[in-house]
Amino acid sequence: MTDSARAAETQRLVRKLINFRNVMRDDGVSTIDYVEQLTFLLFLKMAHERENRRLNPERILPDGPVWKTRGWQELVSNDGDDLEIAYRHLLEELGNQPGTLGLIFRKAQNKIQDPAKLKRLIQDYIDKENWSLQGVDVNGDAYEALLEAGAEDTKTGAGQYFTPRPLIDAMVDCVRPTADDTITDPSVGTGGFLLAAHAYIQKQAETTPLTPEQRTHIQRGGIWGNELVDGTARLAAMNLLLHGIGKHSGPQLITVGDSLAQPPSKRASLVLANPPFGRKSSITVFGDDGKANREEISYNRQDFWVTTTNKQLSFLQHIASLLEIHGRAAVVVPDNVLFEGGAGETIRRRLLQQFDLHTMLRLPTGIFYAGGVKANVLFFDKKPARPNQPWTEKLWVYDFRTGQRFTLKQSPLTRAHLDDFVKCYKPGEDRANRVETERFKPFTLDELLARDKVNLDITWMRDPGLDDADSLAPPEVIAAEIVEDLQSALAEFAAIAESLGQKEAGDFPTE
Repeated sequence: MTDSARAAETQRLVRKLINFRNVMRDDGVSTIDYVEQLTFLLFLKMAHERENRRLNPERILPDGPVWKTRGWQELVSNDGDDLEIAYRHLLEELGNQPGTLGLIFRKAQNKIQDPAKLKRLIQDYIDKENWSLQGVDVNGDAYEALLEAGAEDTKTGAGQYFTPRPLIDAMVDCVRPTADDTITDPSVGTGGFLLAAHAYIQKQAETTPLTPEQRTHIQRGGIWGNELVDGTARLAAMNLLLHGIGKHSGPQLITVGDSLAQPPSKRASLVLANPPFGRKSSITVFGDDGKANREEISYNRQDFWVTTTNKQLSFLQHIASLLEIHGRAAVVVPDNVLFEGGAGETIRRRLLQQFDLHTMLRLPTGIFYAGGVKANVLFFDKKPARPNQPWTEKLWVYDFRTGQRFTLKQSPLTRAHLDDFVKCYKPGEDRANRVETERFKPFTLDELLARDKVNLDITWMRDPGLDDADSLAPPEVIAAEIVEDLQSALAEFAAIAESLGQKEAGDFPTE
């Protein structure tokens, strides 16, 4: 199926599923509840398709005589109260299975209480389509677009799950995952980064086939992630399993819990992540400085450089801790990570000292579901200890923000918009071969350290929109940017107040 045909087919399926979402919403079923039910039903349908395909049939549901009549056909052949009972029992029994199946159906419940609507969803909206043969990824295309359509519902928070796919693809193209990598995302969401990395590896395998050892590595833990929200974790687990990553009875490649709660149990050679953008955490992290704000819930992370309740700063430290020596990371962070004082400054100094922070991509507004978000991608590599000499020699900054205007619907970001950045990045080449352009400039370590608080919020281009009122962003985006700036300013004042308190107590940090 060509890309254009796939896009057209995706749009058709999305319209079909969204229309039924509106019916369910009238019955009080939220977008997220509807999407969760789609998760269960689409999984069962695709498992049925995999088992009955002519070439390479694959059993995804449990084996055994009891399960020969269980699954999708059981739902299709029932209706009324019998359908509701069969669906409920099927969810409960799958939730008790070991491994990935148990995670996908853990605590699963039927939220569609009208048997007639459940039957209609199963028979008219799902069973009539062949999801596997159409090449439509459940969470990747039709499924993700369905959640996008519900992202305006602020009560569901649907948009929090997604990093724009063109951005994911560009990041993956830059870091070039291999079948020998151990790849993780500590805030995995629905698994977009891991799926893109896996797709990149499979694409490369078309010219250089994977060895049996490499295939086993991918299947048995070479790709894994963690997610805090139980419902979102099930989406990621299902997505990985249906894309051939892991086995239904094998080890869980998606774990559920707070990534920040404890040091990582294993390291990765590649971390791809877009940690949550919420500024404050209800949990305080104790760093190796021994300091902590007074909160009811707290935990110790001696592997962290500094204590902070800012989740983005904590995630950045966690990702640094996740990397093995010579590992590499590509991480989306909001602007405040680049300029916040206090803990932020300490973290930036440590990152420049102990890692090779070699590239930063400044992202435009309008590409995320929360309007006005200003974010960046940091690319850095972990190096062996070298106390007397920083590893970062030069930071290359690509300004993709100045003069760029995007919206989710009228002017969405595409992969082609990031072609120039990837070209400038020169994936796989010596960074000494990079060439300075209008948007891509290098800054030496001395220049970075000379900036107030090691501020990495670097810009040099003038926005032509400042001279053209017609080029300004929509009012709602401008308002969201103002709110973001005010929140960042408050954080700066808080850091100053904290520093003054330390000064009075004679307790300056060492850096």
